[in-house]
Amino acid sequence: MEPLTNSETLADRAYGVILDAICDGTLKPGERLTQASVAERLNVSRQPIHNALQVLKAQGFVHEHGRRGLCVAPIDPNLFEAIYQLRSAVEPLAVRLATARAEKADFHHGRKLIEQGVKAAAKRGGALIAADMRFHGWIYDLSDNPLIVETMRLNWRHLQRGMGEVLRHPKLSKRMWDEHGAILDAMEKGDADRAALLIHGHVATAYEDVRTILTGEFDVRT
Repeated sequence: MEPLTNSETLADRAYGVILDAICDGTLKPGERLTQASVAERLNVSRQPIHNALQVLKAQGFVHEHGRRGLCVAPIDPNLFEAIYQLRSAVEPLAVRLATARAEKADFHHGRKLIEQGVKAAAKRGGALIAADMRFHGWIYDLSDNPLIVETMRLNWRHLQRGMGEVLRHPKLSKRMWDEHGAILDAMEKGDADRAALLIHGHVATAYEDVRTILTGEFDVRT
């Protein structure tokens, strides 16, 4: 984690830096976090760190560690299942709303996002996860439903913690972007029903990938 050097609400900035470090794996599951150690790493006082850690605790990214403070929460398969259950209901709604609102410029932007995702798939890693998040975020933004936007963006930060393992497998990342392309094709044709059906299947398949990899059932030869 890089030190914080400017003072735009230090608690908010500390929250963002710590959350990024948790989600990209810089801070490992089970790693102990004390106000003093994090404050020293970020070169700020303890108060903004305290505030940031309390928010992260409420959101499930850190949890109590006995009497000795907090630690990074483990990757929880049950939480992943709950998020994917929510996604399977919310994303078809989001894509229906987005299809009804999208204009030519929006579809052009969607194509650019897919082009970027296909390029990122060749490299994998954090860039690919970020590209995946941007594509789904594009749909949420187009839905123009603030509850969808805010709820799903927070949940995606939890998903980001496990997606790195999934997207290490090139066949899975290629399939993901093929599915994104098919969803966008349906949206561009104004076929909201098909787009909703495709994104529901996309979410269900993604959950199965995450589940089998996190539980060690995934066969890399498939």
